[in-house]
Amino acid sequence: MSNKYIDVIIAGFGGQGVMLIGNLLAYSGMESGLNVTYMPEYGPEMRGGTANCTVVVASEEIGSPIIKTPKSLIIMNQPSLDKFLPRIEQGGLAVVNSSLVDCSGADVRNARIVQVPANEIADQLGNAKMANMVALGAYIESTGALSMEVVSRALKNVIAPHYAHLIPKNAAALEAGAEYVRKNMQV
Repeated sequence: MSNKYIDVIIAGFGGQGVMLIGNLLAYSGMESGLNVTYMPEYGPEMRGGTANCTVVVASEEIGSPIIKTPKSLIIMNQPSLDKFLPRIEQGGLAVVNSSLVDCSGADVRNARIVQVPANEIADQLGNAKMANMVALGAYIESTGALSMEVVSRALKNVIAPHYAHLIPKNAAALEAGAEYVRKNMQV
């Protein structure tokens, strides 16, 4: 296996499912036989406050879970764009929820910005709460970080058993985000 290294900061408001998709990415890395770190960070308000997590997935040992200059971002709200985009590595990738985030005027630092209307896509699927899965699907498609099949399979590890009936809908939201990127972006 070739060396693989992915780091991403996922950020948004509490209640947007930021921690859920970070957890899903981490489980997917483990299911792929890779080393993983997952580090959540909550604002004091919880729901509606700020939330972010850092996920590192690598074939080699991970020296630190703390990433000062991330290679990639998943941004779900405007305050997160303002906070984390200036830190992104030169030439990095940011998947941005364009439903809630305006990138005009942002310092993109020669980063590649993939704007995905995650809320609108989730609404079309019948559940606005799945915007997080749409964004993660767009990220997986944009980076090739992990296999979409593995990510979909790992849903059972992060969705509580009493919500197991929502796994197919979440898998569909992941695929919808990936499909949006395939149709609308040069990857």
